[in-house]
Amino acid sequence: MKKIATLLLAAGLVFGAATGASAIDFKAKGQWIMSFDYGQNGTFMGRNNGHKVTGWNGSQDDFEARQRLRLQLDAVASESLSGTVAFEIGDTIWGQSSTGGALGADQKIVELRWAYIDWMVPETDLKVRMGLQPLATPAYASGNSAFNADVAGIVASYQINEMASVTAFWARPFNDNFAGVTDKDHNSDNDNAGWRANYMDNMDMVGLLVPLTFDGVKVTPWGMYSAIGPNTFRNATSTKTNGVWSDTDNAFGNVTGADAGLVRAGLLPVGGARHKNFTNANGKRSLGTYGNAWWGGLSGEIAVWDPFRVAFDFEYGSVTWDDDGRLNRQGWFATLLAEYKLDWATPGLYGWYSSGDDNNPANGSERMPALGYENTNKYSNFAFDGDPYIARDHVVGRNMAGTWGVGARLKDMSFIENLKHTFRVNLMGGTNSKSMAKKMSLAGLWANGEDIGDGGLQGPRGSSYFGLGHEELYLTTGDTALEFGLSNYYKMYDNFTIALEADYMALWLDTSKSAWGARHKYGQSIPQTKDAWNINASFVYSF
Repeated sequence: MKKIATLLLAAGLVFGAATGASAIDFKAKGQWIMSFDYGQNGTFMGRNNGHKVTGWNGSQDDFEARQRLRLQLDAVASESLSGTVAFEIGDTIWGQSSTGGALGADQKIVELRWAYIDWMVPETDLKVRMGLQPLATPAYASGNSAFNADVAGIVASYQINEMASVTAFWARPFNDNFAGVTDKDHNSDNDNAGWRANYMDNMDMVGLLVPLTFDGVKVTPWGMYSAIGPNTFRNATSTKTNGVWSDTDNAFGNVTGADAGLVRAGLLPVGGARHKNFTNANGKRSLGTYGNAWWGGLSGEIAVWDPFRVAFDFEYGSVTWDDDGRLNRQGWFATLLAEYKLDWATPGLYGWYSSGDDNNPANGSERMPALGYENTNKYSNFAFDGDPYIARDHVVGRNMAGTWGVGARLKDMSFIENLKHTFRVNLMGGTNSKSMAKKMSLAGLWANGEDIGDGGLQGPRGSSYFGLGHEELYLTTGDTALEFGLSNYYKMYDNFTIALEADYMALWLDTSKSAWGARHKYGQSIPQTKDAWNINASFVYSF
């Protein structure tokens, strides 16, 4: 009897599972990456105040091993309804306890990337996506999107006809992160810590894209607007006494989340334009009104002369604050790509130009702002954020604001089955005024934000007050860089690829007294510049 009951229970479980499977179709996707880097001079620094910087980015070892795991599960009820959740474990650096790579490897490091539902309005072509999801503005030629990140929001798209569709979205990158302030005016006998928590600290974005497709031509005009609360990024340790904020008040010190440093780098002028209200050293007022940010662009590709293809991107962006124009930032970016597909490779030529800062920090920045970045740059795997896996990259920056360049590449060369190569060479420079470099040098800073002088400045690479508003390198019209890169991809199995990449970048900075060498007149030595290079081997299993 027990055996019969057991068999009946097992059969019930089997039929129950089969019934569930017929209703919901579960699909799993994933990717494992094992990555090994060896390189030097990621900050292009040879000597800094007598300290020899040979490691990567001044902090990592010359050689590092790391890994990353991404898992995605789709629950598909029908063509009109599905749900997606995606997790990430890593980047896990081998031997590092904080990332779960040390002996024992038991850190809580599972991260949520996406969690959204897709559904369609019945009897229509209106598609809706709600939740944490990837969202990006178009950039067909360069991949240099003004916005590209995982964000919470709602996206609605409608297919008007075969040639036209429209997509609208609302996203909320930040909200309810401000822990409030200690306001001594509120109660003189009992300071009220946490006063006005979550007050005016939201950042909301709305956007519209209109993809148009014709015979061999695809263009997408788009626009995006964002309101930024004055407390969106405020430091929670702020104190207000007699109507005046304390010296610890930092209007952008509380940027949280995975892209915290990128928000400071992408939305602010360099050094926060040394804003008098930024650190409030003189006890001045702080931000009190919403900032306004907007972007617009046109991206397209033309393939009517196939196998010849032309692609282009144009973008303009602006961030303005009524409180003080020193924090304003606005500028543009344009690029053109031409390539011809052959049987054995696709040769291509391209160029880009982006507006740069003038010589007056008091009027804000003239570089295009950006928010959120992913590995999408199509021109460089090393200078910018373009590596398809987790190899070291973006030694100049994740965004191309404030730079110009021309390049040539041979993409997807193949002479042996399942083996492809891409070779690229890029010549680039800066579009920012050399006078800005002079001012930074006199303040004790180098092109990568390193503190090279006294005065209590802190931190490298855009992490400190003076390093705000730029990423890895701040290039001027007197600076030039030359990049070489070779990427090789061997598809050993259908789901397994081995990648080997070698990159080298030479940098020539203007170290005259009118630029980065301004501190010469004080008898202080100027840091030596060394070329950056890196070799990476990646083993990628995707399913």
